[in-house]
Amino acid sequence: MFTGLIEEQGRIVRWELNGDAGRLTVHGPLAVSDAAHGDSISVNGVCLTVADQGDDWFTADVMGQTLAMSTISQWAIGDAVNLERAAAVGDRLGGHIVQGHIDGTTTVLDRREHGDWRVLRFSLDAAHAPLVVDKGSIAVDGVSLTVSAAGDDWFEVSLIPETLAATTLGDKVVGSTANIETDILARHVARLVRFGASADQHDGERTLS
Repeated sequence: MFTGLIEEQGRIVRWELNGDAGRLTVHGPLAVSDAAHGDSISVNGVCLTVADQGDDWFTADVMGQTLAMSTISQWAIGDAVNLERAAAVGDRLGGHIVQGHIDGTTTVLDRREHGDWRVLRFSLDAAHAPLVVDKGSIAVDGVSLTVSAAGDDWFEVSLIPETLAATTLGDKVVGSTANIETDILARHVARLVRFGASADQHDGERTLS
């Protein structure tokens, strides 16, 4: 589990894509400073497992499902990525509960400057639109953010100078893509409602209140 508070910007130093799988090596001194084989590290919001490591780098395997759901297949050597180590028991939850299980990808539709801060508008597909609410939480490329506005097929986030400087979101322009993870509580509620409605239709004795 993660909190969506980015600890450092890493850099992709090797990316081997072979069919429906890949092997990624990332430069991230802080991320590996106390990492061990099998530990989890969030890379642009994707939970990856350390398979090999050195003093300032780690390697992780990427499976087909992850390639299909995220922007990883678009990454290239030299790209900056947001890194966060898994949360430890007893840590402050400064962001929100982030699993590192990407729901899908999004595209920047608009970018508006407001002095030192910035508003980014992202696309939102029909499957995820019900899970994103104004003032709710969302993770974009692993960054815990508060939704500042939402429509039927878009959402906006307002980025403070610290977020712009400390994460890769400061480099996003119109047309840029990103990984999104919606709030886990919203996903559970949506599934309960869906199965509850189905039960009501097929079994009059079961209801969800």
